[in-house]
Amino acid sequence: MSTNSNQLVNPQAREAMDRFKMEAANEVGVNLKQGYNGDLTSRQAGSIGGQMVKNVLTVRLTKKASFERENRIVDGHKQTVRYIAGIAI
Repeated sequence: MSTNSNQLVNPQAREAMDRFKMEAANEVGVNLKQGYNGDLTSRQAGSIGGQMVKNVLTVRLTKKASFERENRIVDGHKQTVRYIAGIAI
């Protein structure tokens, strides 16, 4: 059995998400219309989604940390590990 996790927690947020999507489409130069947009190419649709993620991440990322640790696979090698923590607003 498959479940669709692409549901908004708050159904009233649909209008805000649609506005957010339209803004992202305008930023990347894709003409998005209300309703069905099946005529978009995969590249266009992906650029809209990518822009949405980019916009969300700039709001959410607040702290970055880097450190080196011993490589767990190859003895004597070090690797850089980078953690990025954020908070949802």
